[in-house]
Amino acid sequence: MSDRSRNVRDVWIVDAVRTPIGKYGGALSGLRPDDLAAGVLRALLDRTPGLDPARIDDVIYGNANGAGEENRNVARMAVLLAGLPVTVPGVTVNRLCASGLEAVVQAARAIALGDASIAVAGGVESMSRAPWVLPKPHRAFPAGHQELFSTTIGWRMVNRRMRPEWTVPLGEGAELIADRHGIDRAAQDAFALTSHERAVRAWKDDAHAAEVVTPEGVELSRDETIREGGTPEGMAKLEPAFRPEGGTVTAGNSSPLNDGAAALLLADEEGVRATGREPLARISASAVSALEPQLFGLGPVEAVDRALGRAGRRLGDLTVMELNEAFAAQALGCLAHWPDLDPTRVNPRGGAIAIGHPLGASGARLAGSVAHQLAAAGAGTGVATLCIGVGQGLALVLER
Repeated sequence: MSDRSRNVRDVWIVDAVRTPIGKYGGALSGLRPDDLAAGVLRALLDRTPGLDPARIDDVIYGNANGAGEENRNVARMAVLLAGLPVTVPGVTVNRLCASGLEAVVQAARAIALGDASIAVAGGVESMSRAPWVLPKPHRAFPAGHQELFSTTIGWRMVNRRMRPEWTVPLGEGAELIADRHGIDRAAQDAFALTSHERAVRAWKDDAHAAEVVTPEGVELSRDETIREGGTPEGMAKLEPAFRPEGGTVTAGNSSPLNDGAAALLLADEEGVRATGREPLARISASAVSALEPQLFGLGPVEAVDRALGRAGRRLGDLTVMELNEAFAAQALGCLAHWPDLDPTRVNPRGGAIAIGHPLGASGARLAGSVAHQLAAAGAGTGVATLCIGVGQGLALVLER
């Protein structure tokens, strides 16, 4: 065994930034996704003026779409648009909703193995600007009408060989989890209201100030989909969005469609010294899991358990968990599997139902949020985790 294979390096999160999360068709919809990606990359480096950008070994971004203005490899586009040296490479990865966290995992793995010393990992999504796509016909010059598919979210151009139960809409998958765990409408609405209340309080307390950078030319003071003053009565008036008869999943207890970007600066010990900064947290473990596609929302359960086991930690050790709230039913379904987890430590600053879920950016946002919360606490253990469409889960453990 070589020395290199024996010496796994510690990986540190030096800094993390994100945009305010914009609503579909909202304040960020006028910005191309490659410009959003470049903006957080530039902001991250501006906050570390002592670092020579040429020392960055790779830029890894997550993106769930890639079919439009991302131009396939939005990470490389961001490097060029942000004015970094052309010698800095970039690669884009796709694990759907967890793409941004996948980028962090891959960057950390490269640093741990010695393939890199300094890397940027992040994610971006403009669901507002996601294009429609037109499949090519089987034969030239078709006489009939052709169908366009939206690339904003969900299944499209489904392979007929897929089992029908695997390809249900995401919201129906949340309904299945609600059925399985006996999660009623009132519990989902209450969870959603708590998400908004926590997010409102966090912004009033400037809890997000350390991580949020507003894109140039945009007037957006906070995450755009947070609602203040919601009530159970108001939530109860919303119609089921996916199952008309007896459904419990609504627009109010689901994450919205969003635009946004996030980026993290990762380094080994030598790289940290080159930045001249004190790191926020150390990455200690990660894990990915998979399960039946229609039950995708429960993906974090096994991923978190595996990651904590690799880190030598338990749920009771956690200072904070950032669990992506694709749907209230999905998040509550995960929590039902973790009776030892203090629910007040889950999404204490609000979750995706309030803040938003810009697919490829969300995982990077969650990891950055955990890192900043651990730094604010001075010590502790945190987890960032997401469910993933088509039945997967991803988790990352951070320590300080």
